[in-house]
Amino acid sequence: MRAPEFWAHQGLVPTLLAPIAKLYEAAGAARQFLVTPWRAPVPVVCAGNLVAGGAGKTPVVLSLAALLSERGHRPHIVMRGYGGSLAGPVRVDPDRHGSREVGDEALLLARAGRCVVSRDRIAGARAAIADGAQLVLLDDGFQNPSLVKDLSFVVVDGSYGFGNGRVMPAGPLRETVRRGLGRAQAVIIIGEDRCGGEAEVAGSLPVLHAALVPRNAAEFAGRRVLAFAGIGRPAKFYATLAALGAEIVERRDFPDHHRYRADEVGALITTARAHGALAVTTAKDLVRLPDDLRPEVGVLEVEIAWRDKEALVELLTRSVLSPRMHD
Repeated sequence: MRAPEFWAHQGLVPTLLAPIAKLYEAAGAARQFLVTPWRAPVPVVCAGNLVAGGAGKTPVVLSLAALLSERGHRPHIVMRGYGGSLAGPVRVDPDRHGSREVGDEALLLARAGRCVVSRDRIAGARAAIADGAQLVLLDDGFQNPSLVKDLSFVVVDGSYGFGNGRVMPAGPLRETVRRGLGRAQAVIIIGEDRCGGEAEVAGSLPVLHAALVPRNAAEFAGRRVLAFAGIGRPAKFYATLAALGAEIVERRDFPDHHRYRADEVGALITTARAHGALAVTTAKDLVRLPDDLRPEVGVLEVEIAWRDKEALVELLTRSVLSPRMHD
């Protein structure tokens, strides 16, 4: 699915959908209230968001996992595996599993560390702990009340913020900003804060700033490309390529988590060559392409750059890495 344009603005359609949004919000609030969460014997850190669609959670989780590992901890990533067929819990093996089994994000995360896919978050956490996890790192699951989170980050796309500020289906929010931030310990704003995300927090929580930066920028500077993506907000991908100096001859949007057919990808490659260009996509899309066509497609690799990494380290240390935790 693609996020509706009206989710970014106020107007007639959001107003008409407001009564349904109130029911959605009430159901979510009741779920949080009625479920008794399980406390794991190890710290649990969650990177989630308040809006439907991409906000940058997966790159944040990759960065957190690397940071924790550098400091001698053994984090295991637990996630639902959206788009995959396996219910789990199963430890993801990129050499054995494909995106159809475990989803695209799980494959990216498993290349960086141990990752467990499980639709039941408690079962996933138990499996990770049995496999030696010293800390469970949740990719998404902020709205899932089954696990006690010791530290929850709300990730915000600085170019989108909280959209029109309304709950689904009137807007992009999974819950109200006030209720969501009330369960969080910090906010991470990715990119320039163009929508007032930091003002929404209004000093109630620490705000960390970061940016998605390309790792292979030189491959695209001055190059003609046909850019395609099936992610939450493809415009961010296209803007990054343009900022690198790439000449985008065509843009092709696909639904989020789209499973690419060989004929689709073949047509994209052929069209790109007709333009004297390279077909380029995201790392998340690449794992959903047919294996034999991946070498024909360029991929823009990105990673998180923290404005103040020491503030992040201090927050992690104070919240979950202290030896007093879970004594």
